[in-house]
Amino acid sequence: MLIGKDTVVSFDYTLTDGQGQVLDSSDGRHPMSYLHGCGNIIPGLERALEGKTTGDSLKVNVAARDAYGLRQDELVVEVPRAQFKSGDISPGMRFQAMDHAGQVRIVTVTQVSAEAVTVDANHPLAGQDLNFDVNIREVRAATAEELSQGQPHHACCGRHQHGEEGCCEEHEHGHGHTCQHEGGSGCGHGA
Repeated sequence: MLIGKDTVVSFDYTLTDGQGQVLDSSDGRHPMSYLHGCGNIIPGLERALEGKTTGDSLKVNVAARDAYGLRQDELVVEVPRAQFKSGDISPGMRFQAMDHAGQVRIVTVTQVSAEAVTVDANHPLAGQDLNFDVNIREVRAATAEELSQGQPHHACCGRHQHGEEGCCEEHEHGHGHTCQHEGGSGCGHGA
């Protein structure tokens, strides 16, 4: 079966930056799984996998604009320290914050002073070209339930088998940076 819309794809990968530094890998873990055509992974990688099949291996360079986008200076803001409930705040900490449009974003603390905290809502890999070394393990048709949820049953962490409850919506993705979004918002299909 070829990778195309409404197929579930499982693959092993190693992600490196432009200097060859390994940023993430599925080595020693379950393969990454996603529902093709639903925006579960970064657009440049999803396009490169289109038409491939089980057993294929490929190296993919994804430009920043097709990965996590270009850095946006306006996403770095200074907020009053009083807005943080935790008194112990340091650079590198990550928090969930709601933007002016009501969307939840993950922000990273970059600077802390007595009066203010500077946070960055850019993805940590924004502005970077990424390199993937991919080995496709499985391609199969998605189930009706997976289509309605917009992701495979075990897409998040690989710990659950098909049909098990509690798949990872309360966990961060276990497979690092290739994931585009979390949760099952559906993929434009009926239930």
